Amino acid sequence: MASVSSLGIGSGLDLNALLANLKSAEQAPLVVLQQQQTSYTAKLSAYGQLNSALSTLQTAAAALAKPALFEGVKATSSAADVLTASALSTAASGSYALNVTQLAQAQSLAAAGVASTSAAIGGGAATTVTLDFGTISGGTLDPATGKYTGATFTADATRAATSITLDASNNTLAGIRDAINASADIGVTASIVNDGSATPNRLVLTSRQSGETSSMRIAVTGDAALSGLLANDPAATQNLQQTAAAQNTKLSVNGIAITSATHTVAGAIQDVTMNVAKVGTSTLSVQNDTASVQSAVTTFVNAYNSLQNVTRQLTAFDATSKSGAVLMGDATLRGIQVRIRSTLTVAQVPGSSGLTMLSHVGIAFQKDGTLAVDATQLSAALDSQMGGVAQLFSGSGGSGGYGSQMASLITGMTDANGTLTAATQGINTTLDTLGKQYAVTSDRIEATVARYKAQFTQLDVMMSTMNRTSAYLTQQFNSMSSTSK
Repeated sequence: MASVSSLGIGSGLDLNALLANLKSAEQAPLVVLQQQQTSYTAKLSAYGQLNSALSTLQTAAAALAKPALFEGVKATSSAADVLTASALSTAASGSYALNVTQLAQAQSLAAAGVASTSAAIGGGAATTVTLDFGTISGGTLDPATGKYTGATFTADATRAATSITLDASNNTLAGIRDAINASADIGVTASIVNDGSATPNRLVLTSRQSGETSSMRIAVTGDAALSGLLANDPAATQNLQQTAAAQNTKLSVNGIAITSATHTVAGAIQDVTMNVAKVGTSTLSVQNDTASVQSAVTTFVNAYNSLQNVTRQLTAFDATSKSGAVLMGDATLRGIQVRIRSTLTVAQVPGSSGLTMLSHVGIAFQKDGTLAVDATQLSAALDSQMGGVAQLFSGSGGSGGYGSQMASLITGMTDANGTLTAATQGINTTLDTLGKQYAVTSDRIEATVARYKAQFTQLDVMMSTMNRTSAYLTQQFNSMSSTSK
């Protein structure tokens, strides 16, 4: 069979246009399927927005469902540079006048200076240096020499004395420093300070613990030179100079004297821990942490209002275009709205506080369906009825409470068997089905168009052949006619 190089050449007909029109007509079902896919995809996206808004509300509700939120106690210092404080939930509310007069510090002792840190001190005989801690009392301290007269030393019975050994391998100033620092349990840090004099290098010992009971006593047995450098008994021979005294933090709470071996003062006010930073005065207020509760309530209300705004956008009707938003009239969304609104309007079991409705703590529905908070009324309820507010939101005995109920409700809607999850899965199933229908229909249309094209090609070839035959016969007839004449 003869062939044609381009459709329509053989027949002289516009077969390409005819084929395009036929293909367009065959594709009409695909347009419908595409429109359905677009519609369901938009609905799936809308459910995603709804799920996100519900998740935000669920998180805010879960925060209000936690009893610990309402048990918080806050300790506030009027002078945070003087001290700060923290309180346990069992701390009693109150106001306390504080006066810090002294800060705890660790004792520091300095040895006499030597010319070199690497020169041997003494003959290298094995020498035992024993250090213990205790309290210096009585007597007089000479500020110039840093030494006591007439003092007594009482060892701390809770801390055992510790010893190190010095010999020819470490009897230099640097060696003594390193030997002390290498002993993990000696309780002292050693360093060398250069004071710029003719014999500038001085060994400095600093207690690792602050407080009056951490004053040092050092006994040396062995080499006399090492003993002359290091032996120090506040009640007897003192070869070291005290450059910082061991002392406690001292303060008064409402006029009552308090001491602490560190900058941390725990238990002076029941279930309150204070951290002292400097000498000065402050007023410490201990009260329920209403700010955290108020913030959690505000977050919950904002999350609810955000959900309302999302649902309003997804169900809106445009009067100009006479068209509704993607979830207008959607039964799933309508059911969710009804259940959430119903949960927030059902009265809770009354407790001794009498708080059973959101309106009792200043939270009210507005005409547009959103919630508004009366901060003054909420603050008053938190100040005077914290327990009632806690029961209103978190419930009691493991049941009830707006926070608990809302968190549980939304979890049920969005979990594996939830309403919104089922609706979302239904749309995904429909989109999958539409995708398969589109593929099958598209293949069928392509096959039909290919069949049309083959038929048009055959027509073109046949018409081309007939045209050539017609031309040949016409030529022959004309030739016969001419011969006859």
